[in-house]
Amino acid sequence: MAFDILQGPLVEHRASQPTLGIRVITPFRGMLAVRDALISELAGWLHARRIEPRGPFFLRLHTIDMAGDMDIEVGVFDDHGADDADDRVRVGEAPAGDYGVLAYRGSSMTANKSLLAWVPENDRGFDADPATGAWAGRFEILRTDPRREKRKTAWTIELAFLLDPES
Repeated sequence: MAFDILQGPLVEHRASQPTLGIRVITPFRGMLAVRDALISELAGWLHARRIEPRGPFFLRLHTIDMAGDMDIEVGVFDDHGADDADDRVRVGEAPAGDYGVLAYRGSSMTANKSLLAWVPENDRGFDADPATGAWAGRFEILRTDPRREKRKTAWTIELAFLLDPES
């Protein structure tokens, strides 16, 4: 699969942002199919309430265990529908701080490996717990609206991984 870096890697400070999302536990194998189903579900939820999100869709990886279960969230950066939130679609927040950022098109594995290697090479660390796989903020932000572009190979995705404030 082709791989193109469109921006970064770089460090960027971000303010906290409100989110609306659906959070689930799913095995690593098949996770992207779950992501796609959740994007469709959330898009339908937003459409039914006539909410046009102000920010892009994202996949947030709360806990990573490639040999087991992943704690993931599909959401949008917006609180426009916060009053409509329910047991399935919940209000949340992307934390403020410095993020390692890389935008790409193509191989997700190559992009993730690139950013995961670049950050420590630049004397920074991630706000994550390697023992548990928990991350304070690990996002795959869809710069391409998946409601309008169905071909995943055409998506531009921005990785944004929260950095350890002590590094």
